[in-house]
Amino acid sequence: QVQLVESGGGLVQAGGSLRLSCAASGRTFSTYNMGWFRQAPGREREFVAGITRTGGSPYYAESVKGRFTISRDAAKNTVYLQMNTLRPEDTAVYYCAAEAGVILTTRPSRYDVWGQGTQVTVSS
Repeated sequence: QVQLVESGGGLVQAGGSLRLSCAASGRTFSTYNMGWFRQAPGREREFVAGITRTGGSPYYAESVKGRFTISRDAAKNTVYLQMNTLRPEDTAVYYCAAEAGVILTTRPSRYDVWGQGTQVTVSS
């Protein structure tokens, strides 16, 4: 089973950018659809962006569409989340996750493997 480790979080001012990385171990990375989720204090974990095992069909939550970009590098076993024009409401712990289903899903319960999370804080 793949293991996931996120990095790249931090503190940034509103309007700034961050790039999150999710490094996957194991030779089965290419068999997983990948997703980014986030969870703010007192709120449920929510879908942010997802990408299929082939790197196609990226899908975004409405709240981040046009500002965030998900991508994956098969050679590096890594998924990225480029976050631009950050807002204070983007503040959360960000998690990457892997799921082995046929169709990319936004439901957290369908994801099989999770990273430990990385904190993103956007100051106003």
